[in-house]
Formats: sequence, C-alpha cells, structure tokens
Amino acid sequence: MATRDGDALERAEKLLARLPGLGPRSARRVLLHLLKHRERVLAPLLAALRDVEAALVACPQCNNLDIEVPCRICTDPRRDPTLLCVVADVADLWALDRARLFPGRYHVLGGLLSALDGVGPDQLDVAGLLARLEGVAEVVLAMNATLEGQTTAFHVAERLRATGVRVSQLAHGVPVGGELDHLDDGTLAQALRLRRPV
Repeated sequence: MATRDGDALERAEKLLARLPGLGPRSARRVLLHLLKHRERVLAPLLAALRDVEAALVACPQCNNLDIEVPCRICTDPRRDPTLLCVVADVADLWALDRARLFPGRYHVLGGLLSALDGVGPDQLDVAGLLARLEGVAEVVLAMNATLEGQTTAFHVAERLRATGVRVSQLAHGVPVGGELDHLDDGTLAQALRLRRPV
C-alpha cells in the first residue's frame, strides 16, 4: 500500500513538473500545498479541471478554446467584426485579450511554421482564416518576434495579399521600461528599423 501511495505522489509531482514555469522543486511545493489544503484547494481544483475537461471545445470559427460554441469572443456583439487579429496559438489569444486593447475578433493558426518541428503550411489553419475575410477591413498579424514567428507572418501576409484586405503587424523593438544596454542585437535592430518621427 505504501508503495502505491508513493508511486501516486511521485507521478503527481512529475506531472506537475511538466507544467510551464514549474520545475521539480516548485512542483513538489505545489503538490504539498494542494495536499495540505485538500478540502479548500485540491477538491475544488480537481472538480474545476473535470468540468473543463468535459466541456472544453475548439471554436469552429476561430479555433479558440471555450465551453461555448461558437466561443464567447466570436459571439460578442461589442467586438468589431472588421478587425481580425491572427495569432499562433490560444495562449497568444488569451494574452492579447487579457490586455483588453484589441476591439476585434481573433483567428488561431494552430502553431508556427518550423522545419525543425515538422510544421509546414498545411498544418496551419490559413484556409479557415481566408474563409473568414468577408466584411474584414484589416488583419493584424500578432506573431512572436522569433524566426518562426516572422516566417509565419510573412507566409500569412503573402496568402492575404490577393484578397485586398489591409494587413498590419505588431511593432517590435524596445520594450517600455527596457534599457538599451540589456537588449539583444536583434531587438535593437528591429527598433531602429521601425523608428518613427517624433
């Protein structure tokens, strides 16, 4: 019996350590906290995770994850239907939407082009994006400032070129509060390239 419990605890700890931002020590601390507070924290967390697992679906319009079909963003009448922001994955959508700065709708491609990871154009939902362009005036490409992100943005922009829709991209460069001597060469080069008049 002790071996089984030990195996279960070890398995839980290893699974927690796979989560972003958690290593083995952090996972152990989280697991101990959950176990110490079973009734107040662990039980409600397990119930919430079961509910999410049972109800979570991908939105057929934008590929967002939600418990409603279509998702709450696609059905929100306050959203500007003429603006569409294209992101690589759901985490990017949630990060942008949390800031509440973009008034339009979103489209999740499902990844970034990457020869090393075997992700080619056919694995991205560009066809779904092209099918959603009726009434759209501008598509904003919100990709990571990485080689894969910029390659994906270029590919999507090329596919959108023939549609006549205005295509823009997030600016990249010096972050607010950033110090020049702490920035890498690529960030500095991008900031200089995208400089604007004062």
